[in-house]
Amino acid sequence: MRTSGRGLGRHGIARRPSPHTGVSPLRGRVAVVTGAARGVGAALAAALSEAGVRVALLGREEERLREAAAGLPAPTLCVEADVTDPAALDAAAREVEARLGPADVVVANAGIAVSGPFRDTGADLWQRVVDVNLTGAANTVRAFLPHLTRTRGYFLQVASTASFGSAPMMSAYCASKSGAESFAQALRCELEPDGIAVGVAYLHWTGTDMIGGIDDNPVLRALRAHQPRFARRVQTPARVAGLLTAGIVRRAPSVYAPPWLRWCQPLRPVFPALVAHISRRELRRRSGAKFTVGTGVMGAGGSADWNAHRSAASPRPGGQAES
Repeated sequence: MRTSGRGLGRHGIARRPSPHTGVSPLRGRVAVVTGAARGVGAALAAALSEAGVRVALLGREEERLREAAAGLPAPTLCVEADVTDPAALDAAAREVEARLGPADVVVANAGIAVSGPFRDTGADLWQRVVDVNLTGAANTVRAFLPHLTRTRGYFLQVASTASFGSAPMMSAYCASKSGAESFAQALRCELEPDGIAVGVAYLHWTGTDMIGGIDDNPVLRALRAHQPRFARRVQTPARVAGLLTAGIVRRAPSVYAPPWLRWCQPLRPVFPALVAHISRRELRRRSGAKFTVGTGVMGAGGSADWNAHRSAASPRPGGQAES
């Protein structure tokens, strides 16, 4: 784990004058956002900072974290950490408390995805998706739970409509996001007596690098093509970040991005059958060879995580793996 800052002030925390003139209920609070180097995480860090929040940006890409934090109006802290490494997260929690104060808000946003047939996806890559998206969320809560207990804070788990109806070729992602949703719902009941609120954010098509090659995935392309036009629209990370920030202010049990997703909740029992029907039809239309197109780790963020993970696991010249 490494810490860094941009425009550093006292104690290594970035401090810049804030142009924000309104009164925000979040002003002066401390938030931790994982997966903050790019995409929704970076946009959320920006939105929270504009609301007067002191933000700790956690992620795998140190330089990208610095870029995301540059120019933000409220104090920030960048911490390079792997959410699958409990020791790194524990150290990050100590760093956040020492430099910003105990966290009032923790957002488990870190996530990666892999596309392709299960049989052609290496077991280590499949496991990595689950480790980051599900186990990483649990590690994040465990590290920052002492903070949230003291502040009677709010934990937000970023989930996905992938938990509504699991798509073929995305088994690791769908399984991990469904698990993350269930984890957060179970956690909500456990933590409520301590005054800690837990929310689940459901995200639909969002314009991050993760879906940059979505049209190369035949099943996802077919599923999107069969959705109503309004449901095919791709949201900007900034739009999603605004909705997440509003949910954080309300300590909402559920946050929907876009908002119309809330009306899909009563229809969830029919989604698996609908997705299966469309998927089977698309699978029959194509040969197995055509499904190798557009497969593998999705997006630059996922590739950065996977490459860093493989590098850390590679044996050193002396035959020992890096610690």
